[in-house]
Amino acid sequence: MKTYDLNLLRTLDALLAAGSVTGAAERLHLSVPATSHALARLRELTGDPLLVRAGRRLVPTPRAVALREPVAQWIAQAAALVQAPRGDDLAATERSFVVRAPDGFAIAFGGALGAALAADMPRAQLRFVTETQDDDGALRDGRVDLDIGTFRPPEPEIEVVDLFPQALIAVVRAGHPFAARPATARRYAAQAHIDVQRRAGTPSAVDDALAALGLARRVVLTVAHASAAPVIAARGDFVATLSERLGRAMAPGLGLVVVPLPFLPRGETVVMAWHPRHAADPAHAWLRRQVPAAIAASGAAQGYRTVSAPST
Repeated sequence: MKTYDLNLLRTLDALLAAGSVTGAAERLHLSVPATSHALARLRELTGDPLLVRAGRRLVPTPRAVALREPVAQWIAQAAALVQAPRGDDLAATERSFVVRAPDGFAIAFGGALGAALAADMPRAQLRFVTETQDDDGALRDGRVDLDIGTFRPPEPEIEVVDLFPQALIAVVRAGHPFAARPATARRYAAQAHIDVQRRAGTPSAVDDALAALGLARRVVLTVAHASAAPVIAARGDFVATLSERLGRAMAPGLGLVVVPLPFLPRGETVVMAWHPRHAADPAHAWLRRQVPAAIAASGAAQGYRTVSAPST
């Protein structure tokens, strides 16, 4: 396949606009000999003289006139390819953002994020997908735009910010024996538990705390979605452990009793992660700003801090 120097099209555009080799050289910041040599190459490439002398000026041939508009359009399109998008282009952006997050996150903040998207980027969409196991490469492969949860990505290039600390609580049905007396680690471990499926390799703050005390809980059921755990707990003698925000939001409607976990020395930190390919993308940057803004507006956190920001 034959290749061409596309810079010759810029030279042709300048020659057609200036009507002289000297004028074109000034526009292109080239020497007159270099511009004259480029014109010779253009004539050879097109098989047409393109510009012929008429007195002290050069005038275009019919072929050159026919090329004027296509060449001008090509140059404009080439400039647009490398021009940074403007922030005011957001309203015209057509995009489908994919955010992987626990279902409790979508329940708590999905409404605020959807309203912000409708206001600033009305032609875009936001799609929440649930956490799945063995899908560590979703950010790197571009299947997910933002990853939110209590994890640390295995890929070293992924950028991560802390969003907010998340306390964990237990919920049980009204009348459950576990709620009759103050919770202890031993009494908690002895119950029948509903667990929420975690990402592969993600540690459990609850199980780590129990293990440090020489205890282990008995998990009877494992569910894929955190919102399912309290629903099941309301219908049986199970203990469901989940985020305090989700647990307290769902407990009243299900008639559940909230039980704090005093043996747990720490909760979990919810983080937001993305691939650095999106660092300079205005639409993606908008989404990264909106997530902590929605959290701050809800009172879930007093800001967030960067914990890893690889250079891009």
